[in-house]
Amino acid sequence: MNDGRQTWPGPRRIVVRAPEDPVEAVTEADACDAPLDVDTALVRGPLFGVAAQELDGEDSRWRVVSALKEGCPQQARDALMDLLWLRAYEDSATREERRALLPWIARLERERLDELTVLGTRFPVVRADEYAAVGPDGIETPRPTDPEPVVQDGEESLSEGRLDEDVVLDPDAPLTPSQATERLLMTGLVQTAATFPDDFREDARRAVATHPDVLILPVTFRLVQRNGFTWQLGGSLHAAPYWARKSLVFSLSWFEPREKGYIAWDFGNRQDDARSCVAAATPEVAAVLEAYADAADRVQAERLNEVEVLGTLHRVARARRLVRWGPDGPEGPRPSDVDVQEPCQIRPRLDEDGVIHHEWEDEDEDENEGAGADEGVEADGSQADRV
Repeated sequence: MNDGRQTWPGPRRIVVRAPEDPVEAVTEADACDAPLDVDTALVRGPLFGVAAQELDGEDSRWRVVSALKEGCPQQARDALMDLLWLRAYEDSATREERRALLPWIARLERERLDELTVLGTRFPVVRADEYAAVGPDGIETPRPTDPEPVVQDGEESLSEGRLDEDVVLDPDAPLTPSQATERLLMTGLVQTAATFPDDFREDARRAVATHPDVLILPVTFRLVQRNGFTWQLGGSLHAAPYWARKSLVFSLSWFEPREKGYIAWDFGNRQDDARSCVAAATPEVAAVLEAYADAADRVQAERLNEVEVLGTLHRVARARRLVRWGPDGPEGPRPSDVDVQEPCQIRPRLDEDGVIHHEWEDEDEDENEGAGADEGVEADGSQADRV
C-alpha cells in the first residue's frame, strides 16, 4: 500500500534500547523495581481520543490531536468536530480549505463517523484501555521518578497543559527494557470477567486477532477513593501527580463538602470552602469541615499522594493506557462500546468566508422574509380590489 498504512503477517518486532541518559536510567531502575509489589492489573475500561496521520508528508507517523481521555466514542467525535471547526475558523484558512472541512463538520453533527480523511490528513477515533497495577496496598501510587512540574515552594505553576500534547504513536520506536516488558505483558490483555457483557468480551477476544500489537501511552494520574474494600474513580486524568494532588485539594476543600451537603451549592459565592465555613456551622458540621480542611492542607503542604478522611481513603493513582494496533493503524471503537449521547451541533454555523452565523440570526431572517411576503400579498390584494 502507498498511503502510509502498514501490513505485516503478525505481531511486529520490538527493538529494545538502553537508557539514553542518567535520568532515564534512574527511571528505568524504578520501573524494574515496581513490578515486585504488583499482584495483578485492574482494568477500568475504554477511553477514546483522536489521532492524525499526514498522508502527503514525509512523516507518516500518527500523532494524538485530541487526548485519549473521553469516556465514550461520541465525545471523541465531538472533539474531532471541534478541531475541524477551529481549523476552518482560523484567519489563515482559505475558502478552498473551508469548502473541504465544512461538509465533514456537518456530517459529524448528525452521523457517528469513526474516521475521515480531509486535506491530506487521516483522522480516526482511537480506542484505548485504561488499567492500573494493584499490589497488597491497593492501586499503585506515583513513583518517585514520575515527572513533576518545577514549582518553587509558595509559588503556583503555570496552568495544566493538554493531556497527550505532542504525543506521537509510533509502534516501531525502540523501547527500554521495562517498556518492552510491559508491552509484551499487555499484548494479550482480554477482558474476560463475568462483570463485562458477552458482546464486550467477544469484541475483546476478536481485537487480539485483528490488532495483535499494543502501544503503551504516557503515564497518567487520577483520583481514586476506597470506602471499605471497593475502589471508586474520581475526577479526570492528569499528566503529572502534581496536578492530581491539586485536584484532590480542591475536591476535599470545595467539592466534597458540597456533594455531601455540608456546604450549600451557592454558586454566587464560589470562594467558600471547608475552612471558611467552619465558624458559621453547627458543632457537628464544623467538625466534619475541619477534617476536610485539615486533610486538604496536609496534601498541599506535604505533597501527599493519599489521605484518609472520615473513613474514606483518597489516593492519587498511577493510571496506564494501551492502544491496540493492527495493519491499518490504531484500533477504533468496537461495536460493543456504548455511546451515552447522540451527535449534535456544538459550534455555530460557519460559512466558506469564515463568518459565523448564529441560529437566532437565521430565525430573524426567516421572520423578515415572511413578513415581507405577507406585505406583498396584502398589497397585491388591495390593488386587485381597487381594480
